[in-house]
Amino acid sequence: MTHAILGISAFYHDSAAALVVDGKIIAAAQEERFTRKKHDEVFPEQAARYCLQEAGLQLSDITHVVFYDKPLVKFERLLETYLAYAPQGFRSFVSAIPVWLKEKLYLKKTLKRELSALSGLAEKDLPPLMFTEHHQSHAASAYFPSPFEKAAVMCLDGVGEWATSSVWLGDGNQLLPKWEIDFPHSLGLLYSAFTYYTGFKVNSGEYKLMGLAPYGEPKYVDLILDKLLDVKDDGTFRLDMSYFNYATGLTMTNSKFDALFGGPPRKAESEVSQKEMDMARSIQVVTEEIVLKLARTVQKELGVDNLCLAGGVALNCVSNGRLLREGPFKNIWVQPAAGDAGGALGAALAIWYEYLDNPRTPDPQKLDDMQGSYLGPRHSNESIASYLDSIGAKYQQLDDATLMPKLAEVMEAENVVGWFQGRMEFGPRALGGRTITGDPRSPKMQSVMNLKIKYRESFRPFAPAVKAEKVADWFEHDTVSPYMLMVAPVAESKRKAMTEAQQKLFGIEKLKVPRSEIPAVTHVDYSARIQTVHTETNPRFYALLDAFEQRTGCPVLVNTSFNVRGEPIVNTPEDAYRCFMRTEMDYLVLENCLLYKKDQPDWEESSNWQEEFELD
Repeated sequence: MTHAILGISAFYHDSAAALVVDGKIIAAAQEERFTRKKHDEVFPEQAARYCLQEAGLQLSDITHVVFYDKPLVKFERLLETYLAYAPQGFRSFVSAIPVWLKEKLYLKKTLKRELSALSGLAEKDLPPLMFTEHHQSHAASAYFPSPFEKAAVMCLDGVGEWATSSVWLGDGNQLLPKWEIDFPHSLGLLYSAFTYYTGFKVNSGEYKLMGLAPYGEPKYVDLILDKLLDVKDDGTFRLDMSYFNYATGLTMTNSKFDALFGGPPRKAESEVSQKEMDMARSIQVVTEEIVLKLARTVQKELGVDNLCLAGGVALNCVSNGRLLREGPFKNIWVQPAAGDAGGALGAALAIWYEYLDNPRTPDPQKLDDMQGSYLGPRHSNESIASYLDSIGAKYQQLDDATLMPKLAEVMEAENVVGWFQGRMEFGPRALGGRTITGDPRSPKMQSVMNLKIKYRESFRPFAPAVKAEKVADWFEHDTVSPYMLMVAPVAESKRKAMTEAQQKLFGIEKLKVPRSEIPAVTHVDYSARIQTVHTETNPRFYALLDAFEQRTGCPVLVNTSFNVRGEPIVNTPEDAYRCFMRTEMDYLVLENCLLYKKDQPDWEESSNWQEEFELD
């Protein structure tokens, strides 16, 4: 009997759907890519519809639908916490979260209604609806697609039903829970509290905080460790909740936190000062130290060489890089959709392996079972050409043998290229399916992309995509990193020495100094967030890198997500063309269709597009 399992994550943030058929991952996508609302939390109707279409199935063909969370458990636990920390009591709690009560307590009924609307089936005819625990979903998303037969699993996030950090042993087709740290003591929420205080948006601005950290000094580390949390030698920790408001109120921090750090939170969109840079560096250092201590404890307790990571904290690629270089594990694998979106996939895999008790045999010839995380929709050259013709766009259709050298030539001339091909990526990172790319050797490329194309803060770094077999030539990194989830130093041989005056620069002034032969992807601390590109998973992006290397001798390209600030990564050719015309991108590639900006007809927006997206 064929088992087709539809996994769903929804109603908190980053809703998604994933489809697993007889253990094979068929499709997965976030709802935001279809609705164009970043981090959309609604029921993933369009993502689920896509997953079914990709497999040629109807909902009536699905044997199990599984949700990645048990919200009733979460409500009970949060109520206990609120009563423990808030003297106002139950009435105040209920008045503070009416949406929670309405949307989450009746989740099963809500899910059945949404699934019925999606399929046209009566509720009584729907497939069985199941639930996994939140951290179980994270753990399953990390371990089951990994290349390891046996591994430790750490899940670190804001909060699941109750757990905020959990440890598991993945062995065969089972995940054995070992121990957990519970709400409100949360490494993810601690990091988000600093995201909030430094003026960025929680659940999306954490990337900015990580990128800002190298501009600062760790001057607040001792204060954080003395006042905000107690960290034991084994990495376990407790927060002093008198400084935080997230367990009982509507903000992350409170006036006591403000007094400790000398003032109120920075206002969003105001200038980032040296204080925010120093706070970013400090909480980053604290986070890395806790992760390292936890990992050492877990390895000692479980005695395995492999580690799998998931949960929002696992998207902290700086921490992951340190863990790989300095930690006790020989091998580390991070789920590319480590946040809540990946919970949809983990829930489906948990049903296949644990509930249905199917055997698991990792293939040592493959990187993993994620297929490069290229699990989203694709578009044919024919459908793309039809769309371009319908809007009067000017384009050439070129075969790859002509297209790749042409693109290498235009990028060498410091042009910026929008690159749209193959299946869309699952997870927050563009990996060569929906990417903006350019020459990493250009000293102006970072500022041009940030300010004229991405419309985002100038301090934010870009990532290098590098041919997998050449990674050690350019970076102090000698293993695969296909999902842009490891940070490593640029190779010493590729760095540029700084003058004494340059070494004394502070804050954002550091940005003005080219630090290597590839300055567009070298952060101010000589680090880079690496993506290794493999012929097995993305042969066309690899071919582009190869063409660029043949022309320039450099097997590296800039890789940033194909979107502007506040907008999800593009999904369709229509999304890509709009983004191309709204920005100062020079060229657009839609599969084998090449467009040059100056050839395009006049572009008029029907509305002020920059107001359509919520800045994050």
